[in-house]
Amino acid sequence: MKALLQRVIRASVKIDGNIVGKINSGFVVLLGVAGDDSEKDADYLVDKIANLRIFNDAESKFNLSALQITADMLVISQFTLLSDTRKGRRPSFTLAAMPEKAAALYDYFVLKMKQTELKVETGCFGAHMLVEIYNDGPVTVMLDSKEKLP
Repeated sequence: MKALLQRVIRASVKIDGNIVGKINSGFVVLLGVAGDDSEKDADYLVDKIANLRIFNDAESKFNLSALQITADMLVISQFTLLSDTRKGRRPSFTLAAMPEKAAALYDYFVLKMKQTELKVETGCFGAHMLVEIYNDGPVTVMLDSKEKLP
């Protein structure tokens, strides 16, 4: 499971011109689910994201986590994070989970993120979305549940 985090001052997601999710200071989490992912991958990423210290303290150092500042989260499904561009000119998405499995793990991830008691907004799995992101810094971090230390 991959999560691309963008630290934002605000963000929103629209479907068919209607805002379906909107946050203030926090993270936009673009979430890609691989075919071999499980709930353990989601649990790992939820914990990592909630506790990752990439918010500034009073000295402008990355010392504060989303939990410490009560950050907002906007979680958007994005299977293209699993693209394989090593061969040819068109990306392959064979590493991405099939939609039924991906939707279930996406929903599980969102549920677990909500259990952190942070404000969590979402897009709509599988929908064409327009995401407006005001990246703060800019700070963008890629997390991959398969790259965790033992």
